[in-house]
Order: sequence, then C-alpha cells, then structure tokens
Amino acid sequence: MSLLTLAVSLPTLKPPQCLEIDVTKCKKASTLQLAVFYGALYTLAVGTGGTKPNISTIGADQFDDFHPKEKSHKLSFFNWWMFSIFFGTLFANTVLVYVQDNVGWTLGYALPTLGLAISIMIFLSGTPFYRHKLPAGSTFTRMARVIVAALRKWKVPVPHDTKELYELDMEEYAKKGSNTYRIDSTPTLRFLDKASVKTDSTSPWMLCTVTHVEETKQMLRMIPILVATFVPSTMMAQINTLFVKQGTTLDRHIGSFKIPPASLGAFVTLSLLVCVVLYDRFFVKIMQKLTKNPRGITLLQRMGIGLVIHTIIMVIASFTERYRLSVAKEHGLVESGGQVPLSIFILLPQFILMGTADAFLEVAKIEFFYDQAPESMKSIGTSYSSTTLGIGNFISTFLLTTVSHITKQHGHKGWILNNLNDSHLDYYYAFFAVLNLLNLVFFAIVTRFYVYRVEVSDSIQVLADELKEKKMANHVNLIE
Repeated sequence: MSLLTLAVSLPTLKPPQCLEIDVTKCKKASTLQLAVFYGALYTLAVGTGGTKPNISTIGADQFDDFHPKEKSHKLSFFNWWMFSIFFGTLFANTVLVYVQDNVGWTLGYALPTLGLAISIMIFLSGTPFYRHKLPAGSTFTRMARVIVAALRKWKVPVPHDTKELYELDMEEYAKKGSNTYRIDSTPTLRFLDKASVKTDSTSPWMLCTVTHVEETKQMLRMIPILVATFVPSTMMAQINTLFVKQGTTLDRHIGSFKIPPASLGAFVTLSLLVCVVLYDRFFVKIMQKLTKNPRGITLLQRMGIGLVIHTIIMVIASFTERYRLSVAKEHGLVESGGQVPLSIFILLPQFILMGTADAFLEVAKIEFFYDQAPESMKSIGTSYSSTTLGIGNFISTFLLTTVSHITKQHGHKGWILNNLNDSHLDYYYAFFAVLNLLNLVFFAIVTRFYVYRVEVSDSIQVLADELKEKKMANHVNLIE
C-alpha cells in the first residue's frame, strides 16, 4: 500500500497528466512506472493471501470448543467478523471513492495505508493476550504423504477391521497439545485407507496414521462444495465490473450531487450489514425454535439459500437490462451510446439482493470451510473460501472474453460491446441465471451425499439439548 501511494504521488513514478478525450493519444507509462505499480498490486495480493485465511481463523480459535457458552458465541463469530469486514468495505465504497474522485489518488491510497499501519499496531499489542495454537507442521506434506502412500500400496487390501490399521496411542495425541485430536476411521474414500495398512516399511511416505488419513479425507470431501461456490463468486465479480458499467449509462444525479458509479457497491455492503444483524439477532432465534439446531439452520442450508438468491438476482438483472435497452432505443441512443434517461436507482434491486445473498452464502461459506476442516488444518480450510473468490474472478474474465468472441461470429454484433446501449447484456445475464440454476442443482446433489465432520467436543449437543429443554419448559408452562 505504501508502494501504491508512492506510485500515484511521485512524478517519476506516474505518467504525466493527460486531458485528451481520446486516451490512446496520451503518453504511455514507462516500464519503471508499470513495474512499480503492478509490483505493488501483486505484493498486495501476496499479503492478502497470507492474512485473509489466518485473521478469521485466529479469531475463531479464541473460543473454546469444549466450553458450551464459548461455543455458542463462536457460532455468531463469523457473522460479526464478516460485519466488520464489510463495514470497512462501506468506508472504501463511499468515503475513499469520493476522495479519489474529488481530491486525488494520493490521499485516496494514503488513508488505507495509514489504516493498515494502525491495524498492525493493534494486532501486535493484542498478541500477548491471544490463544495461540502450536504449529503442527506442514499440512500439505501430511496430505501428500497419505496420497503417495495410498498410491504406492494400491494393490494392498484394506482389512475389514479398522483396528488393524496403523494409529498412535491416545497418550501420544495428548502430548501433542490441544490442536491435535485422534480421529477414528470412516467408511468414505476407502482407497486412502491403504496408506494406514501396515507393511514392512515404516517410512512416513509408506505408512500414515488413521488420523492423518482422515484429515486428508475431510479436506478432499470439501472439494465438491468448494467447486459449487465458484459460480456465485463469479457473480460477485460482476458488482465492480458490468454492474458499475451499467451505472455509467444512467442518470446519476441527486440534485446537484453526482453519484460515482463505483459507490453503487455501497448498497451491497449496506444490505449485507443489515441482513447479518437481522440474521444473527432474529432469524437464528426463530429457526432454533423450529429446528432445535443451535445454528438455526445448517451451514449448507444457509449456503443453499444464498445460491437461490444469486439465481434470482441474475433474472432480475436480465429484465432490468432489457428495460434499459428499450428506453435507450426509444430515445435513439443505441448508436451514440449516450446517457439513458433513467435513474441509476433502477439497479438497486440487484445490488441490494447481492448483499442479501452474501449474508447467507459468504458468511456460511467461510464458517463451513473453517468448521469442517480438521483441527490442525483450520487455516487451509479457511483458505478454500478465499480461493473461490480468486477463481471466480478468473472465471468471470474467461466467460466475458469467450462469450464476447463467440457472439461476434457469423457477422453478429455480439452481446458485450464498449457501447452498452448497442449490446445485449440482458442475454448475458440470462446466461448467468441458467448457469446459477445448474450450479444450484449440482450443489443439491453434492450436499445430499456430504457427511459433516464429527465434533471434537459435545458442546453443540449440549446447546441442542438446552434448546429442547427450553421448548419442553415452555410447553409445560402453557399447560399449567
């Protein structure tokens, strides 16, 4: 962030100001300027890769799974963690966007740089008070050993009695600390059990414990769910691309104030903030009474609701864009690409619903991958959630390029042009609606066969029993 701030501040690191309407006539950035700017962006990406999976993980690790009251607080943690993240996003989409458009990029980048510096100081000052899990070695190495050992012993039969498989004594796990728990063998992905079959070799690349095998199984079992989240992540990429570009073609004035198109993302954030509060304070309590589940509904059910909303969003976006194109045609703005005499607020439904979908899907997604990952692989599990966002952006770019190319063939104009008034984004959004529907079917199939990880403590069961006791007590009071 410091490098980005310098890149837009120092004259030697930024190209000269250009007032030409045709940007192709402007002087291009030098190799040094491009290297500094893109170097800063990629450094930011590397830094984000290190912080995103770990910040939420260390936060959730502060709650004791063996303490029912702390476990109940942990069930709300990801709601409020996501609330704080998007509260920062709201600041970025409103204050920072306004500063960058009306004051300058230097202050626009300097403010978040200062914010990061303060965050580091807060984090360091709090470090002595955190609950820290001891390092348990490379998770990738453990998983690789299981897969390699299973492949090398592919001809070895797996015994029917799982007690014959290689495993350490309970005392050994007790010595390793609180972040390592012994896991019993499960009947799924039985091929990997070959890694635990005892042979003449005791090499870690030939013989693995049942616990290591089960940890690997659990990470692999989550992959179909991971794949099902790629499409909604692709939909999220539209917020700052096509949705914003649509906004530039509409009337953005409220009196004398002109709304920056990028600020439309603030409506997604506001919607998510409101929905998270409503979900945590009201929806969960209502559903607890109906389902006796301490979470209200399961994490996969919550994700499923988010996927349904994503499908609805793209249907609404398609009809809204069809209406915008019809108005552009009525006013003869198709060829010129001029501003369509419609308020930018006709896009509000798709932005607000996107925030609602995120309140269900994004929060549940990060909690699911954290909750279902083995105790010693929580950060890797959480990184699944970040991975879907990155892959979603790549898929979005690929689909945009591919659909644009295919629809221009055989003399057709194409669906996606620089002039949106002459494009067919309504068809593109309809394509996304179908894609979401197919993904929803795929999600329903994979979740039907998904088996939740066994809890390491009985805290969830204690909370569930408390809900049942409350219902029985209320029922008795009504009878009396």
